[in-house]
Order: sequence, then structure tokens, then C-alpha cells
Amino acid sequence: METTVRTPAPQALTSDSAADTLGVSAARARSAVLEERILDDPGQFRVLTGDRPTGRLHLGHYFGTLHNRVRLQDLGVEMFVIIADYQVLTDRDVADDLTRHVEELVLDYLAVGVDPARGTIFTHSAVPALNQLLLPFLSLVSVAELERNPTVKDEIVHSRQAAISGLMFTYPVHQAADILFCKANLVPVGRDQLPHLELTRTVARRFNDRYGAGTAVFPRPDALLSSAPLLLGTDGTKMSKSRGNAITLAADADETARLIKGAKTDSERRITYDPATRPEVSSLLLLAALCQGRTPEQVASDIGSAGAAALKRTVTESVNEYLAPLRARRAEYARDRGFLHQVLREGNERANAVADATLAEVRAAMNNRY
Repeated sequence: METTVRTPAPQALTSDSAADTLGVSAARARSAVLEERILDDPGQFRVLTGDRPTGRLHLGHYFGTLHNRVRLQDLGVEMFVIIADYQVLTDRDVADDLTRHVEELVLDYLAVGVDPARGTIFTHSAVPALNQLLLPFLSLVSVAELERNPTVKDEIVHSRQAAISGLMFTYPVHQAADILFCKANLVPVGRDQLPHLELTRTVARRFNDRYGAGTAVFPRPDALLSSAPLLLGTDGTKMSKSRGNAITLAADADETARLIKGAKTDSERRITYDPATRPEVSSLLLLAALCQGRTPEQVASDIGSAGAAALKRTVTESVNEYLAPLRARRAEYARDRGFLHQVLREGNERANAVADATLAEVRAAMNNRY
């Protein structure tokens, strides 16, 4: 894998006068513009995206961001995919089975079509220069800004820690370092991650203002929202690995059927798509529609008054058919664990080269090269 650092880094795609607030409506409007720019010139973009190795990825991950990664990769966008192993400790006391979880993530990435020959898959802990960016970045953010981050608040509620650690509050700044070390200017996210990206944009702007001497050391990355930013879990709340309500990509057909059979619905027999008043039914319809390449309304019309049982059968068949080729690829990659570690070694080498170059630039800007 190529390890030389590409220069110049991608530039920010929003003007300095643009508002930093990444509301959902604004992010959707900007995403539409970005999609046109991607088609016109994919080479101007660099993406940072990734996941914490806390378990297998699920359908919420797939339709929220994974399929976007593959689409962008295939269009020619440069892709960095981080396995954020240090960040496992944000909401739990011990990182259990970390090696296995990292391998499972790599398997999921390869199965969905992320190509290590065209992108960089790497682990957070293997890139020391990335972590050195955290300290100057923390100096740019107030305690109040960290405390009011809504995603952090939600993670605290669902934390597995005996006591909330300081790492939890620095989580958004860790993510800022993950994004900015490679000067990514585009981040595929679901709407629940917009506050984190907002803080990253703030960190980039403040670093440039304080140390940039009139030049932009870091771009201010844009969000690229997926068409399905939020799928509900089987219990009707946000689909999450930690809540045990997710349908994983690695689940077999029987397990998928069992999970969907137990999914929460409602007592109305006629199936309609109405996210405001029927969120659980509507989420199942959306899932089936995404797998079928149709609209939720079309799926609902087909089911009509057949009730929740027919809805769940439709969803089960749709999901299992959609995931069948992915599961086959995953099983094939799982037979060669050595290849998984080769992917990480090469990705870590590439990420380290980029991070070292960025840290050298940061030290020069801060006048601390000794």
C-alpha cells in the first residue's frame, strides 16, 4: 500500500462566513450540494469515517453510513476508515475481547465492499501522532461545550461504567482528532452524530484562527447525511450494539427472522407509513424498502390490512435476501484471519505517515519544534 503523504490536503468546502451550526435541515441541504460536487470531482474529497470495536456492525450502521463509504469509494473519493479502539473506554471500564471485536469490524468492512487497496483501514491506538493532537485541541474547547453535547449526554445515560470517566467528556475532541489528523473534509454520518461534527468544525476554525497566521491548517469538514440516518431497534428505540436491539450484518437468516419476529409494532392491523405516529411500524417498513429499493409507502400498500405478522415476514424476507451476498463474502474472508491483520498493518503504516506529517505542521504552527 502506498504510504507517501498526498499534498496538498483537501480544502474546506464551506466559506469562513458560513454558519457553523450543522442543523439537520442545513446538513441535508448542504449534502445535496456536496453530492453534485462529488460526481463532478471526487478527487477533491477526503473522507474519515469509522466505528468503535464494541461488537459487530448492524443494519443501522449499514444504511446510516457503510453503504455510503462503499459508494464514495467507488466514485473515487479517498477513504480513511478508523477502528477507534481507544474510544471503547469512553463508556465502559474495560475493553473486553478487543482483538476479536477489531477483527469482526474488519470482516464487516470487507464484506460490505470497503476495499483496502483503495482506502486506509487503521486502528486508533496504532497512530501515536494522531493522539498527540488531542491536547492542543482540548485547549480550544470549553468544559461547558463538552458538557452540553447531546450525543455525550445520551452516551452517559447508557454508559456501562461504574462512574463516568473524564474520557467520556473528551470523546468529541477525540473524534475531532480522528477527522482532522488526515485533513478529511467530508464525513458520512447519521443525524445523531451532527453535534460531534459541529465540534470538529469549531476546533478546526479555532486552531486556524489562533495558530494559522492567515492560512487554514485544517479544513472544516462537512457532513454527508445518508438517506436513512436513523433506524429503530427491535425495541422501538435507537438501534445500538450496546442496547441489544440490533440486527447485525453477521446474523444468519434464522437469527434475523427471530429478531424481526420479536420487533415492537402496534395494535393497528392496517399497515401504513407514518413515522410521527407509528414509529416502530414505519421503521420496519423503511428497512424493507431500503432492502427492496422501493419506498416505504409502496411496501405498506403491498401489505395493506394483513397486519404486523405479514409486515414482519416481508421485512425478514427482504433483509435476508439483501444480506445473502454480504454474508457469503464475510464467511469467505473469515477463513483467513491472517489477511485481516495484513489489512491493518498496511493501513496503520499509511495512517502513521499522514499523521506524522500533520503533527509536524501543527508543531510548526504552534512554534514548538525543538
